Amino acid sequence: FYGANGKKTIALLDTGVKLSIIRNFLKRGINVWRLPYNASPKDVVGLDVDGLFLANGPGDPEQAVDAINVVKELKEKMPIAGICLGNQIVGLAMGGKTYKLKFGHRGTNQPVKDIEHDKVFITSQNHGYAVDANSLGKTGLEVTQINLNDGSVEGLRHKTLPIITIQYHAEANPGPWDANGFFDEFIGMLR
Repeated sequence: FYGANGKKTIALLDTGVKLSIIRNFLKRGINVWRLPYNASPKDVVGLDVDGLFLANGPGDPEQAVDAINVVKELKEKMPIAGICLGNQIVGLAMGGKTYKLKFGHRGTNQPVKDIEHDKVFITSQNHGYAVDANSLGKTGLEVTQINLNDGSVEGLRHKTLPIITIQYHAEANPGPWDANGFFDEFIGMLR
């Protein structure tokens, strides 16, 4: 448990979390329960948290069966956000598909377009899989951001549920910090 003496508390599924993610919540006054990758939905609900956060990874998202099941079970019970592998886990949990990128996205210079706000962020990335945009038709998810190099999915939002994701590292250390507001958006969704 990481206490920030905050009024809101989240559960964070640790599928390979970077300490900078936890620090970003703490500096915003959010308490964090750090749970193992294989925590159950009951483990999360038992903590009486205000939301669920899925960490960055690494790995093949289809192997994150436990985390996928947590999202499936809790998607209508609390706000959910995910970064990188968390984005892919949400996509799979909602019925979408993922695929292996030919080269992957690596480094601190990946341009991402936020479609809704017509902005471009320079992002830090380190992953080899992506959500298949063509598989999202019946999931309730919509693509909110795309990679300007290859057109792959960089962000998702559910049309009716409080679920948001990004594929890159909003808290990159060292930078860029163009998209650091992702944490604030998720915090605004908490119960």
